[in-house]
Amino acid sequence: MKLNTINKEGIDRLMEIFYEKIRRDKDLGAIFNAKVGTDDEAWQNHKAKISNFWQGMLLGQGNYNGQPMKVHIELPSFPREFFDTWLKLFEKSLNQVFNEEMSMVILQRAQMIARNFQNVLYARR
Repeated sequence: MKLNTINKEGIDRLMEIFYEKIRRDKDLGAIFNAKVGTDDEAWQNHKAKISNFWQGMLLGQGNYNGQPMKVHIELPSFPREFFDTWLKLFEKSLNQVFNEEMSMVILQRAQMIARNFQNVLYARR
């Protein structure tokens, strides 16, 4: 059953589905595995951290205290097109968890974040 409201449980479920897609992706998997690690515990920690990020973005809750832009700046260079892949996987995952209206709300926020990251990353490289 798809959720018609955004809540912590839905965000947690989204992170589970989304990051399983990321781990298997032919392009993004290697980048994420190099940064996050390859063991399940490292991925569980990453999913919890990013869930907290999204809880803050969408609900004004959570205890995220990272610097996502800094982390992405420090990554080895990767093609800009990988952001499109990231967004497609994110949208597919959203559509598995949330109804169309809630998916669009979250997707618009993700698109904004992706644009901001791209503007900084590719203006610097």
